[in-house]
Amino acid sequence: MIKLKSKKVSIVGTVGIPACYGGFESLVENLTLHKSKDVDYYVFCSSKVYKKKLDTHNDAELVYLSLKANGVQSILYDILSLVKCIKIKPDVVLILGVSGCVFLPFFKLLSNSKVITNIDGLEWKREKWPTAVKAFLKFSERMAVKYSDIIVTDNKAIGDYVDTEYRKKNHIIAYGGDHAIRDVDVDISDITNVRSEYALGLCRIEPENNVEMILEAFSNNHHLIKFVGNWEASAYGISLKEKFGKFPNIELLDPIYDLDSLYSLRVGCSLYLHGHSAGGTNPSLVEMMHFGIPIFAFDCDFNRFSTNNSAHFFKDTEQLIDLVASTNRSELDQNGKKMKKLATERYTWKVISSDYESLYS
Repeated sequence: MIKLKSKKVSIVGTVGIPACYGGFESLVENLTLHKSKDVDYYVFCSSKVYKKKLDTHNDAELVYLSLKANGVQSILYDILSLVKCIKIKPDVVLILGVSGCVFLPFFKLLSNSKVITNIDGLEWKREKWPTAVKAFLKFSERMAVKYSDIIVTDNKAIGDYVDTEYRKKNHIIAYGGDHAIRDVDVDISDITNVRSEYALGLCRIEPENNVEMILEAFSNNHHLIKFVGNWEASAYGISLKEKFGKFPNIELLDPIYDLDSLYSLRVGCSLYLHGHSAGGTNPSLVEMMHFGIPIFAFDCDFNRFSTNNSAHFFKDTEQLIDLVASTNRSELDQNGKKMKKLATERYTWKVISSDYESLYS
């Protein structure tokens, strides 16, 4: 029997694995965990994050760089990763994000590797960046689209943007969320029996996530909300904590990264609030959909596509106050069932991993 040659795939652009940071890291964690036998992964990792430096994880070889994977250093981090790929000579380089894509014209001259780039969530549009950074990220995006062999987008709204802006075919592959369902001592066979009457919010505390809009709505009703976020990371977060932390029905929790602890919090809530207005398909949203919890989402193209137009949507504080007050239990239960059905069909890692691997040939 002839053994087929394995595909050698290098992954550039993340903090690394084991996953301990964000959406791209969870993506790599699960691509390597659910990989086929004929795919060999090489994952670049930031040595600044990992005290214990493993040689392998999920049967993927780990390559460490002594730079930070985020912030300004992310540009050099990604470029250095690509330089090392010239020596490693993978069949495929999977680039996550566009920070280092200014180097792609040179990389393509020096390497025969197939380049697949996930351009992420239109970073240059985010309000948090100053004008110069936005201009650089937009240029990097243009280089990514021009010099990559394949472009991946995680949401149809971003795919439509790439079609319109660059006339470039792209492949829409979202994120899985089934890893959020844990094997812990909470029975979810009848999830309505374990729900408590609290709403849940979970995100980075940034203006584009409409945190203030959500908290303002709950400061005007008596419904309990638990909101998890990095409140102390910015002046914006600190100001929100000072303003809304005094309300007895609003509980502001520090960041929780442990999936088992998050599971207990998620499985017990009666409602999930998703305020993200940018960034494509958001991992925390598709994770939550697997719990069969009703979802109230900010009304934007990204969230409408992710939920197949089946969530309850709000555009401002007044609409959210109205939704919380007027949506009955039957409507909420139906919404939760729709979310879980969609998540099972569209957002599982087995499906996502297979979709990525189909692009490697």
